[in-house]
Amino acid sequence: MFVREAVSRTMADRMGWFWMIAEPLAMITIMTFVRSFIRGGGSFIIGADFIPWMIVGMMGFFLVREGMMRSQGAINASKALFAYRQVHPSDAVFVRVYLDGMLRTFVFLLFILGGLLLGLDLFPDNAIKALFGWLSLWALGLGFGLVLSVSSTLIPETAKIVGMLTMPLLIISGVILPLNMLPHYLLEYLMLNPIVHGLEFIRAGFFEHYRVVHGTSETYLWLWALSLNSLGLLLHVRYKERLKAQ
Repeated sequence: MFVREAVSRTMADRMGWFWMIAEPLAMITIMTFVRSFIRGGGSFIIGADFIPWMIVGMMGFFLVREGMMRSQGAINASKALFAYRQVHPSDAVFVRVYLDGMLRTFVFLLFILGGLLLGLDLFPDNAIKALFGWLSLWALGLGFGLVLSVSSTLIPETAKIVGMLTMPLLIISGVILPLNMLPHYLLEYLMLNPIVHGLEFIRAGFFEHYRVVHGTSETYLWLWALSLNSLGLLLHVRYKERLKAQ
């Protein structure tokens, strides 16, 4: 299943690799121009430069987003394999999230290497903490993927709703603008979003003197990740036969 998915993901579309690199690069370029226009080139993030800060946040967000979005079509794409008794619908989700995570990790490493060659401060000050933050976001994306793969297969309209929510989620997760700039009463609600905690945690691993958003909690992030994974697995067990016959 992994080989089949890998060949389909990397070879079927000749522009696949290009878009994996071009999408975050285009977003970084646009936001850099916007930031320079608004702030006149001044820094407004304590303990980190804007461009490296945004690259880390954007790659972390894309890792979760790919787990959410691509898992929704994993079951329908693997229907032919369900004729084998040992293949379950959840296997398709695990394989797709694992593959997308590996590809995103490779692209992230390319950005780190490119940033270092350009003189950007993009090497993690605490590599273990940064790696754990990356794995935490990966686990969160898997949890979302397991849940959404069931809901989007049984209720196709779910995929459209999730697609519409990705852009607002990009903004409220603190990917392109720091949440510390927002008033406290609004920040309290935004911190309910587990992606914020994951992005702040991985940024703290990259930038030693970075001041994370108040209320960031690794425990809260992993409670979400473990709860979503547990719920997703339970849904797959409960609706296994319906997912195969859908």
